Amino acid sequence: MIKNGCDWQQGGIMADLRKAARGRECQVRIPGVCNGNPETSVLAHIRLAGLCGTGIKPPDLIATIACSACHDEIDRRTHFVDAGYAKECALEGMARTQVIWLKEGVIKA
Repeated sequence: MIKNGCDWQQGGIMADLRKAARGRECQVRIPGVCNGNPETSVLAHIRLAGLCGTGIKPPDLIATIACSACHDEIDRRTHFVDAGYAKECALEGMARTQVIWLKEGVIKA
């Protein structure tokens, strides 16, 4: 659940999580890929079967704070690491991102 009693399907909430990701430390942290520059960080969606499709992004809760380099890698615009490892790093990043937002009160359990 998102703060203020709204869920991801209600308008405006996605923009809030996208804003919350900007300028933050990358949570994906792919070794040898991560640029460590919070100025490039955005909310990177994690594509999972059943939650997305062609032209359809998953909900913003299924995402992580990622620097531009890690975002490129998990979206496969670059191929410095194996796709499975990139997805593993993205899922770990999603867990770290959600813990950050829980602690900050951006989302509720």
